[in-house]
Amino acid sequence: MTESEFEALAGAALTALENAFEANAPDTDVQIKGAGVLEIEFDDGSKMVINRHGAAREIWVAARAGGFHFRHDGTAWRDTRDGTELFAAVSRLASEQGGSPVVLGVG
Repeated sequence: MTESEFEALAGAALTALENAFEANAPDTDVQIKGAGVLEIEFDDGSKMVINRHGAAREIWVAARAGGFHFRHDGTAWRDTRDGTELFAAVSRLASEQGGSPVVLGVG
């Protein structure tokens, strides 16, 4: 994957995640923190950070449950450890961290 392909795919995924949080998780505060970084703050003050990592060509998620790396497999962003799709993983992590169900759908 070229750098420009990565930037386009990662940018689209981050925008879709931002929109999904705003539409489906009203108890969160979503902010863009610089180019390619989303910060999601939950009611309890905890945060989740989702960002693109150009050198690795991955999207990284830092949540209370730990750090997760997602690589595009040609059709979707997949966790490099267990293959979970990005939106499914972030939905699960946000639900656990925020204490209420969050379903973001597939971007």
